[in-house]
Amino acid sequence: MPLTANLADISGIETIKLGFFKEVQRKISELRASNQKLEQKRRDIQAILDGIPDVMAVISPDKKVLSVNKSFYDTYPGIEPMGLACHEVFKAQDAPCAPCSIDLAMECPARVSRSLQILSRRGENRQIECTASVMLDSGDKPDRILLLQRDVTLEKQFQAKYFLAERMATVGILAEGVAHEINNPLTSISGFAETLVLRLGELEALIPKSENASAIFEDFHEFLDTILKECSRCSDIVQNLLAFGHREITRLSTVNLNALVVSSIKLLGPKLSRLPKDTIALELGADEPVVLGHPGELMQVMLNLVLNALYAVRTSGTIRIRTRVKDNLVVIEVADTGDGILPEHINKLFEPFFTTKPPGQGTGIGLSTCYNIIRKHGGEISVESEPNKGSVFEVILPYLSQ
Repeated sequence: MPLTANLADISGIETIKLGFFKEVQRKISELRASNQKLEQKRRDIQAILDGIPDVMAVISPDKKVLSVNKSFYDTYPGIEPMGLACHEVFKAQDAPCAPCSIDLAMECPARVSRSLQILSRRGENRQIECTASVMLDSGDKPDRILLLQRDVTLEKQFQAKYFLAERMATVGILAEGVAHEINNPLTSISGFAETLVLRLGELEALIPKSENASAIFEDFHEFLDTILKECSRCSDIVQNLLAFGHREITRLSTVNLNALVVSSIKLLGPKLSRLPKDTIALELGADEPVVLGHPGELMQVMLNLVLNALYAVRTSGTIRIRTRVKDNLVVIEVADTGDGILPEHINKLFEPFFTTKPPGQGTGIGLSTCYNIIRKHGGEISVESEPNKGSVFEVILPYLSQ
């Protein structure tokens, strides 16, 4: 029997088609709305990542850079990192870093790895805290590593200044204790010695003169004179410690740099006693180089410069300290005949944490602290050096006219 289709059958098929197309259109609308939501979430997440000032990078297990945030391009302009090894991007070297934050993170995926590294940014050495955390795939297996770099140079500088301030405060407290504990008996010793000098003259008048008696009295005068000189020297040392320890920067006073140089050398007496007597030569200007400043801070500058010079000359070189007044300026020069400084290191000497000394022998904050102190006093500090011939550090400060 032949099959026949009527109008109802045909309209039914069309109705089914029409319903199918309507369903497809609804699904398309839902997918479009879902895609718009996902795109908005992606943009929100990207905006958050780009708003983070720290450098962020996603690294593959084989140390290749997969993606970065906007801060990367601000920090490392002109570098396209995709596909490059992280040590090529961040340190411009062929070998991986040691220690490698990526390796540390992969060794223990459940723990966030943190390390502090020195990286060069725009020609400056910066302290960078590197944080690496492992990103897991759908099977909870290590897939990628999220690397975060935070510049903590300023934070470390503040920490160093804080620790230095604490140390100086401790020195001040100890110096005050020394002053109370030593100055009292020292005053008694000095007073009795001066009394003995007076009584010794009376005793000489009572005892008949003879060659033996004259020799004894001469020895006694020499001994008492030595006691009085040593008492005076001890008193100067205590006063120098007090000046070095008291660091209230709001209380400025008149500072004679000639006297400050002499006081600094006295503080280094124990260290200098092991060196030849002509290691340090003083050329102090006849015109008194007077400035307005903080004695303790200026003494810290002088001590740092002299100690660096002593390290440079070891036991075979010499150091010359010169002061002079030039126009409205006071100039201090600390010159040594030591190892000198490499040309590529000259411009980095006053950067925080930069040091040419071996690990464990230098912190890299001495000269940067000197630079900050001198600039705070309205002055300048510079250096000229030649390898194997020595260095000359020059400090210029405003002259305090009388």
